[in-house]
Amino acid sequence: MTSAPPSPAPRTPAPAEPLPTATPAPHAGPPAEPTPTATPEPPAPAPGTALAALATLPVKGRAPKTGYDRDLFGQAWADVDRNGCDTRNDVLRRDLVDVVLDARTGGCVVLTGLLADPYTGTTLAFTRGVGTSAEVQVDHVVALSDAWQKGAQQWDAATREAFANDPLNLLAVDGPTNGAKGDGDAATWLPPQRSVRCAYVARQVAVKAAYGAWVTEAERDAVARVLADCPGEPLPTPATTGTPPRGAGLDISGTAEREPAPAPEPAPAPAQPAAPAGGGTDPRFDTCGDALDAGYGEYVRGVDPEYDWYRDGDGDGVACEG
Repeated sequence: MTSAPPSPAPRTPAPAEPLPTATPAPHAGPPAEPTPTATPEPPAPAPGTALAALATLPVKGRAPKTGYDRDLFGQAWADVDRNGCDTRNDVLRRDLVDVVLDARTGGCVVLTGLLADPYTGTTLAFTRGVGTSAEVQVDHVVALSDAWQKGAQQWDAATREAFANDPLNLLAVDGPTNGAKGDGDAATWLPPQRSVRCAYVARQVAVKAAYGAWVTEAERDAVARVLADCPGEPLPTPATTGTPPRGAGLDISGTAEREPAPAPEPAPAPAQPAAPAGGGTDPRFDTCGDALDAGYGEYVRGVDPEYDWYRDGDGDGVACEG
C-alpha cells in the first residue's frame, strides 16, 4: 500500500508593517508682534540757513490792521544811510545793470538801466520819467502793512523808518507784479517764478528775524514748505544785500555833458507863485508828496525852477525825490 505524501509545512505570515502614526501639529499661537522701527528724527537745520532762522521766529496770530498808515514808517525813501541819495535810487543802482546816472545829481539818480526781474524772470528796460518810472518798483519784501500787524505797532518811529528803508527788505521788481502782491505774506502770495521762491522766503525770514517780527502759523508752514526743497538756502545778511556808494563804477557818460549840481547855496528865496500855464514848468503842488503822486519831480537846484517851490529835506540839491 502506497503511503500519502507529506503535507506542506504551513507558512508563517510576514509581520505586518506598522501603520504610520500621525504626529500632532504644534499648537499655533498668536502671531508675533513686529518689532517697532524707530522713526529717525529729521536732521537739525544747518546754522546760517533760512530754515534754522525760521525755527526761531515767534508764531502768533495777526494783530488788527487798525491804525496802520504809511507815514508811520517815516519819509518815503529817506536817506537813512546818509550817503546823499534816496533809498529808491540806492536800490535801483544795486539791482539794475547797464545803469546810466544823472550827472547833475552827483552819481545818484538812475536814468536808465536793465532789470532782471526776480519775480517774473523777464528783463525790463527802466527809463526814469512820468509814465515810465512805475514800471519798475521797489518792493518791501516784508510789506509794511504786514509788519504793522506782526510787531511794528510796538516799534518806535526810528525803527519803523529804518525797516522801511533797509536794503535787506527791498528789491527792484516788475511794477504790476508788485501791485498784485499787495501786503500779502508767504501764505497768500509767492513770486510767479518758482525758481526764486527759496531766496524770496529766505529774505522774509531774515527781515523778520532782524526786527523781531513774528509769523502766523499759516505763514510759517508756507515758508517751511518752500524751504523743504532747499534746506540749505542761506539766510541773507546786510553784507550780501547792501547798496553801492553813489556813482561807484557806474556809467554816467550818457549825461556827462550836463552841468553838475552847483555847490550849496544860501537858503532859497521864498516860494514863487505858480508859473502860468504854458510857462514850461510842472504844475505846483502843496507838497512834494502831492507832486510825486501826480507823477512829477524830481527837481535839481540850479536846473529846475520847481526846486525853489519845495523843501530839500536832505540838502543834496534835489527836491521831491521819488
